[in-house]
Amino acid sequence: MPMQLPTTAAYVYADPLSRHVLRQDHPMRPVRLRYTFELLQVLGAFDGAQSQLVPPRIATEAELLAFHTPDYVAAVRSLSGGLSMPSPGRYGFGHTGDNPIYPGMYEAALLSTGASLAGAELLVTGKAAVAFSPAGGLHHAMPSNASGFCIFNDPVVAIYALLARGMKVAYVDIDAHHGDGVQCAFYDTDAVLTVSLHESGRYLFPGTGFVEEMGSGKGVGYSVNVPLAPYTGDDVYLWAFEEVVPPVLGAFKPDILVTQLGIDTYYNDPITHLALTSRGYSRAVELLAQQARTLNIPWLALGGGGYNLSAVARCWALAYGIMSGRQWPESVPQETPVEVVTALGKTTLRDKDAPALPAQVQEATRRFAEETIKEVKARVFPFHGLRA
Repeated sequence: MPMQLPTTAAYVYADPLSRHVLRQDHPMRPVRLRYTFELLQVLGAFDGAQSQLVPPRIATEAELLAFHTPDYVAAVRSLSGGLSMPSPGRYGFGHTGDNPIYPGMYEAALLSTGASLAGAELLVTGKAAVAFSPAGGLHHAMPSNASGFCIFNDPVVAIYALLARGMKVAYVDIDAHHGDGVQCAFYDTDAVLTVSLHESGRYLFPGTGFVEEMGSGKGVGYSVNVPLAPYTGDDVYLWAFEEVVPPVLGAFKPDILVTQLGIDTYYNDPITHLALTSRGYSRAVELLAQQARTLNIPWLALGGGGYNLSAVARCWALAYGIMSGRQWPESVPQETPVEVVTALGKTTLRDKDAPALPAQVQEATRRFAEETIKEVKARVFPFHGLRA
């Protein structure tokens, strides 16, 4: 008999998640979480029985040690408290670059990791069908070093907690950057399927995520990568998504779906080169929701990249509308705080226009995607009993 899931959605957030500053000129701005929350609040997202607002908790050191090394956790704690140590660069930190040292970074990372764990706990205890932790999705952190703005890898920590309950986990990552830290954690197991759609590592950090990265040992075939060309737009992206994600999820038959919903795929994100609009992004989220319903499994949704503040707030608000079964209006509500309206720079939630990509660019991205999908089907599909 199919499992009976609850019908409610949960949003995991509290103001402290948005208050730290990595560096004044850093592209990762946690204030984006507050803007998203305040926009959702004026939309009435937390009114009614189908939605609940849930506070995060602090992750424990024991939970971190499921993936991260004791030396690394101790180093983060020391640097966060202002203690100096020789060569912090060996842990991925510096005063410049992607991973600056800043006061309170240990506590901030514990809270964002704990937020994702809180979402996972809501699902496994049957208190929600889907939980969205927008502070999570920090998918680049490695066992013994920070990477790509990420200190602790909350997707990995949350997945380990799910594995400890005997669950089979599918992880789908739609961030513009390859989910390398998550792939690293589960590269040699068939208990976790990782699927990452991203701008090709030929052009973008972290320089990984090629189709031939398929796993090792028991995990061969369970790391699935779909690299795409710069300037890939809605139509090509969604075609590639539908060619790979539904069939491999259907063959894998997970007990739970974990997704990373970075919106740095947006067409004018300042540090990436894909070309999705709010419509294309929302459709990808709808397809993930459809997969969770079809498979009749709970869904843990995590945030991730996104460096255009308007795109983050609008698209994550649209994503939570999909999760909670709500249809938001076209216009940004008049009651929206002035600071949020200024950050949005728009009076509508959804994009009215798409980027004007030259025909030859569109054709080139289509050819690139077709070659990628052909290779994925030839290399990966046979491990799942799927025809190329």
